[in-house]
Amino acid sequence: MKKSLGLAALAAVLVCGTASAQDIKVKIGVLTDMSSLYADVGGPGSVAAAKLAIADFTKDHPNVKVEMVSADHQNKPDIGSQIANKWIDVEHVDAIVDVPNSGVALAMSQLAKQKNKVFIGSGPASSDLTGAKCNANTVHWTYDTWMLANGTGKALVKTGGDTWFFLTSDYAFGHALERDTAAVVEKAGGKVLGKVRHPLNTNDFSSFLLQAQSSKAKIIGLANAGGDTINAIKQGAEFGIVKGGQKFAGLLVFASDVNALGLKTAQGLVLTSTWYWDMTDANRAWTKRWQAERNAPGKFPTMVQAGVYSGVLHYLKAVTALKSAADGAAVVAEMKKLPTDDPLFGKGSIRIDGRKMHPAYLLEVKSPEESKYPGDFYKLRATIPAAEAFRPLKDGGCSLANG
Repeated sequence: MKKSLGLAALAAVLVCGTASAQDIKVKIGVLTDMSSLYADVGGPGSVAAAKLAIADFTKDHPNVKVEMVSADHQNKPDIGSQIANKWIDVEHVDAIVDVPNSGVALAMSQLAKQKNKVFIGSGPASSDLTGAKCNANTVHWTYDTWMLANGTGKALVKTGGDTWFFLTSDYAFGHALERDTAAVVEKAGGKVLGKVRHPLNTNDFSSFLLQAQSSKAKIIGLANAGGDTINAIKQGAEFGIVKGGQKFAGLLVFASDVNALGLKTAQGLVLTSTWYWDMTDANRAWTKRWQAERNAPGKFPTMVQAGVYSGVLHYLKAVTALKSAADGAAVVAEMKKLPTDDPLFGKGSIRIDGRKMHPAYLLEVKSPEESKYPGDFYKLRATIPAAEAFRPLKDGGCSLANG
């Protein structure tokens, strides 16, 4: 009897050991802006999106054990790097996602390469992430400055906005967005009459707006985002800029910005986005879940937050295919090998340079009279196919494309 019990116990140990051996453990860090000008763009909404992705994936893959941590990078590359180093070296984080600040994101991309982990950028905009600064451990998911410039910039020049003045956020993102948009404007036959660079997260745009106003440019290009875009447009209304005949081009405008501005102030803004909560039944259904997760019925998710959900899902598919998250470069290679497919972005792919490919949409903010319900922000002006929405691979200067 003792012998049979011993065999049974041994069998149980072997079964448990086999089960645990099949488990795949993954740790994801959501590094975002929790407290400043991009908190509504990413922030707690990106954390909620990652939670939903993990829940949806692990429901069908119970052997995949996912742990998630989150932190505030405070829009400072040194703070972001400190957090990420601790996550990787001490807490064994396998992948870092979101990062709505191009300066911090460029640092995360290099860190992922050095430590052979994965960086999936949904929040950053700089097209350099898949250009001169590309590497085999980084995927740029949702949008970039080239896409924004070629969507909004090209559309406005075509409709008569042929003279521009830039209000530019003075760091990597703003510089890249100004550079890419100016190139599009000039290629289309327009002229850049001037530019001024403002500090990140400034509250006073008066001197910058006066320079833009005195330039007489038809279009004032806002090469900024989040709270900076909101403040510039609000203060521009006080200066009577739009009433005086000039137009703002919100080169990076999110649903959260329109919600904060209100349709009366934001109406007529033309923008480019890769995702809008009210565009499909799947987007609307996910938005209800996201609002419930956040307990925020009056908020609407941004393309950045949708991109976090989509990127985390695809990352987990790649890890499951490899049965390991240990080798970051191998996981990213698998992400590029697998076609992308999820409820929010549909079918797509990831190029060799790390650029996630999907359509973009040229949108216009509705007037209060056109809007039928809360969150009914946009009308569709054009759909830009994926192959046209993003910079051609040959033009990016990514070293990975040469091989």
